[in-house]
Amino acid sequence: MIEDGDWEFEKSAQPKPGDFTFDLDRTLSSVVSVHSKIPDDAFTATFLGTERQGNGVIINDSGLVLTIGYLVTEAEQVWLISEDQLAVPAHVVGFDQETGFGLVQALGRMDLPAIKCGSVTTASVNDEVIIAGAGGRRHSLKARIMAMQEFAGYWEYALNLAIFTAPPHPLWGGAALISGDGDLLGIGSLFLQNATEGGAPGNGNMFVPIDLLEPILEDILKFGKPNKPPRPWLGIYTAEAEGNLIVTGLAANAPAERGGVRVGDVLKKVSGEPITSQIEFYRDIWSLGPAETTIPLTVLRGGENLFLEVRSGDRNDFLISPKLH
Repeated sequence: MIEDGDWEFEKSAQPKPGDFTFDLDRTLSSVVSVHSKIPDDAFTATFLGTERQGNGVIINDSGLVLTIGYLVTEAEQVWLISEDQLAVPAHVVGFDQETGFGLVQALGRMDLPAIKCGSVTTASVNDEVIIAGAGGRRHSLKARIMAMQEFAGYWEYALNLAIFTAPPHPLWGGAALISGDGDLLGIGSLFLQNATEGGAPGNGNMFVPIDLLEPILEDILKFGKPNKPPRPWLGIYTAEAEGNLIVTGLAANAPAERGGVRVGDVLKKVSGEPITSQIEFYRDIWSLGPAETTIPLTVLRGGENLFLEVRSGDRNDFLISPKLH
């Protein structure tokens, strides 16, 4: 695990207080380190690990922290650590599978300011921004928005609009994307390639826009998740190759595996309609109804087209629920 004192960006790459009209150091102090412990038997333990570390952002005066959900999914213990190394226990309030957001509540006083939430509607490609990890200026970076476009992930995840930034850095999970006015624009999700407009080659980071939080915030605070029927989930991992969508992995005992899908299958149709891309594959599935809807799939296997009916599920049913402790 990389400890806070083990690294820092070069001074020339760090944001400087004189370049902004807001209090830079105060704003950066809203970003805290998130450490979580996950049970060995948790559904996500095998591919996300049992000890996770990233960042989170304080968004209100009660110590509510917004982070990226994979850091705290199925967590049995969570600690929040400030820039001055104050450690406070926390509990997972909830998370949202559609946006990828997670919310954590500090169980002690941190005496840190909340950051102001902005809107991606005020941002544009080529805007200069700050990416802030826990640790103040030395863990913050001057950056630029390289693209604002849709995004699809191999784990049945898609956003109609995501924010892509450069230069890249591998430790931006849960980090804050901050505008030149000091407002929170997004939460760090992934390091990835092809992060420029139109998919041209280039390394960068993907951020989930903050605008996606407000419509679901009250529900997560009350119920631990959005109060609506969950999307159908298959438990299937895919990759696009030479115009085809190929099954590269299957979640153990999840709907796709139970329904006869196999690694190496080429996905051809959903409900009789040809699959044109990864993101359209997800949209086609989600358009058929909520979780438990039967998804008709046509797959190519060994040169033969096979018709499968996969009864979808709710991804949350496979996860350990957050517990107050």
